[in-house]
Amino acid sequence: MDSFRKRGRRDSEGLDEPSDGISAANTPTPLPPSSPPPEFSDEEAEEAVVEEEIGELDDELPDPNEEDGEDLFGEDMEKDYVQNLELDRYDIDDLDDENEFETMDIGERRALEQKLNERDQKSGKASGKGKPAAFLQEDDEDLNSDFGFPFKHRNRQYDELEPTATVMDEDGELQLEAIADVKADSIAEWVTLAPVRKTIAREFKNFLLEYTNEKGTSVYGNRIRTLGEVNSESLPVNYAHLGESKPVLAYFLANAPAQVLRIFDRVALEATLLHYPDYERIHSEIHVRITNLPTCFTLRELRQSHLNCLVRVSGVVTRRTGVFPQLKHIRFNCTKCGATLGPFYQDSSVEVKISFCYNCSSRGPFVINSERTVYNNYQRLTLQEAPGTVPSGRLPRHREVILLADLIDSAKPGEEIEVTGIYRNNFDASLNTKNGFPVFATIIEANYVSQLDGSNGQEDEASLTRLTDEEEREIRALSKDPKIIDRIVASMAPSIYGHKAIKTSIAASLFSGVPKNINGKHKIRGDINVLLLGDPGTAKSQFLKYVEKTAHRAVFATGQGASAVGLTASVRKDPVTSEWTLEGGALVLADKGVCLIDEFDKMNDQDRTSIHEAMEQQSISISKAGIVTTLQARCSIIAAANPIGGRYNTTVPFNQNVELTEPILSRFDVLQVVKDTVNPDIDEQLAQFVVSSHLRSHPLFDPNIDVLTKLPSDLGLDVKPIEQNLLRKYIYYARERIHPRLQQVNEDIISSLYSDMRRESLATGSYPITVRHLESAIRLSEAFAKMELSDFVRNSHINRAIRLTIDSFINAQKLSVKRALSRKFARYLV
Repeated sequence: MDSFRKRGRRDSEGLDEPSDGISAANTPTPLPPSSPPPEFSDEEAEEAVVEEEIGELDDELPDPNEEDGEDLFGEDMEKDYVQNLELDRYDIDDLDDENEFETMDIGERRALEQKLNERDQKSGKASGKGKPAAFLQEDDEDLNSDFGFPFKHRNRQYDELEPTATVMDEDGELQLEAIADVKADSIAEWVTLAPVRKTIAREFKNFLLEYTNEKGTSVYGNRIRTLGEVNSESLPVNYAHLGESKPVLAYFLANAPAQVLRIFDRVALEATLLHYPDYERIHSEIHVRITNLPTCFTLRELRQSHLNCLVRVSGVVTRRTGVFPQLKHIRFNCTKCGATLGPFYQDSSVEVKISFCYNCSSRGPFVINSERTVYNNYQRLTLQEAPGTVPSGRLPRHREVILLADLIDSAKPGEEIEVTGIYRNNFDASLNTKNGFPVFATIIEANYVSQLDGSNGQEDEASLTRLTDEEEREIRALSKDPKIIDRIVASMAPSIYGHKAIKTSIAASLFSGVPKNINGKHKIRGDINVLLLGDPGTAKSQFLKYVEKTAHRAVFATGQGASAVGLTASVRKDPVTSEWTLEGGALVLADKGVCLIDEFDKMNDQDRTSIHEAMEQQSISISKAGIVTTLQARCSIIAAANPIGGRYNTTVPFNQNVELTEPILSRFDVLQVVKDTVNPDIDEQLAQFVVSSHLRSHPLFDPNIDVLTKLPSDLGLDVKPIEQNLLRKYIYYARERIHPRLQQVNEDIISSLYSDMRRESLATGSYPITVRHLESAIRLSEAFAKMELSDFVRNSHINRAIRLTIDSFINAQKLSVKRALSRKFARYLV
């Protein structure tokens, strides 16, 4: 321990010469020769005494710090710094003359530095010197400390930010490539650093002002000008454009959206002020809305890994609250001195509280200055999984969606929407009461809301990007088949034998007609309603189940388990806000789709009456608890019912076989009567079909072995059915893109058919024929035109619609008048 005594004597004498066993890094800072010796305090004296005692006790122990080697610190080392005129000079020929080089402008210098940085990065990767981000590294050096236990290092982000000064420009800001090397524990923490924020703001501003499309036109310059023309406060930014131009910003946006969007909003306001200098007097903020996020999740796919990230989800709005004011920037008044304190930013999770007044140093009380406090619009939606996407046997999941600023009232119950927003956790007292403390509810703070069905008056990007170009070419090629309508009919429920008329009706309902809005005042529906009435065991429910799986959007309900509010809409009281809110029923959830109702005859008369408006006007009017509104229910209704007594009696008219009123019967476009008749030939073919279906469904079935060679065709048509996945895409494409028009059709045949059917229905007394049936024939013809992807309704489509209407009318008659009616309407079937 002589080294300790030597060091103590040298410290007291002010010498800078270290001992042999102590490294230079551990020596005290040398003092200038003319400075006085440092004061020797009592504490230092006590430390010296303790060191001396320790040194005396450990004199006999070997010093572990001593190492064998050459002493580099000699006595005459100061001579190296003595002036030498012969050596301390430079050759003039080896010096660079400043006049030989021209000065660079800032643009050239940045371009050259970018090339040098790329070269350095490539050389670093080639030599294997690439370094991962800080939050991916392990603190191995912390675990191997000299003191025998791990020490926590100070924040590395401030230590390692200094070397990045080599990639700064002349303004002192980091380049875009420099912030890609994350030197913090998380991206959210890295983005909060001032140099990184400045770089993100500068690059995003360049993106808004410089990004151009294929034609060389500024995309976001035009959007900012349009934003000012309509006095909007939202600037939509396509994520694909940002990822293509600034991938680092797109990566940061997806993983730290709350911090990055705050920077984007400020930059968007600055860019808007370039075009409109006084725009801040209209809107104090501009919100950047992120569109076209590449990955879309379902609500049941959201997990802990998506927390605090930007996500895109789709679903149906089932409930919507009113609009509430939310604190944004809060100010307080001191009741003692009257000073106004603030503004303080109000976070969504923690309430802002102040403890003292900086003016009079009192501890309150403080009251909110409501006049100078800034509020924000706030609304909550309940987003539920779309009915067609819920796995069988599972309950649909739902999430709360928060709408702020100008996003309020952007969706209403029954609409299918896509929400792009931040997936957050939220403290919920009721969950903690049930499940224990550390349980949090999750919400989605919406950033952008888009309509999937285009009901906002414009075609949305999401609704047109579900089909690829290859699929569209395949659909167009399939439509050129001259027997495409017969192939579509044969593809309806291929596991059910026969029933060609029912399959034709269901196919027409799936394709639907064309809705019309005359001068924006009178609406005519385009959806086709079908009623299947018949004996038990005729596969009525199987047809409904097939439609549920085939239709793009379908809701299944049963008459016994459905009430009036369950089908239309209900008004409920919100448990948190004690406010009355609307919740859509089955018809509202099936908007732009199909609503399937089984056991239609088992419904109560009051419940059945509630759907009259939905079947014709395709809207649901609510007047309950002070709420007077109208919801959209633009859907087809396919219902199945049993006749009185369980079996259909062919000796009596139609209206005596069913307990349905005339108003609701007239709202069905097609009435299909299914009778279980006894016919040995048909029964044998049906049995063979059912047996072969069971054989083909067996897991050990060999398709190379033809078990039943005498099996007849399903429908008696020599056509090849369409594969079901392709059929679903074909139906979706026809409903979205094809809108046929009536042109050069035989109007006389439609008018004469209507008059003849009116006369015969009055004579036979089966069910009344009204003007709705005339519109039904037109809707059916438009549906057949859609099956061929035709832009015009031709006479062949009219003839198919007339044939289906007449077959439906004749089959509903009693047996005694059937043959007479068939002869009277034969001229329409030729």
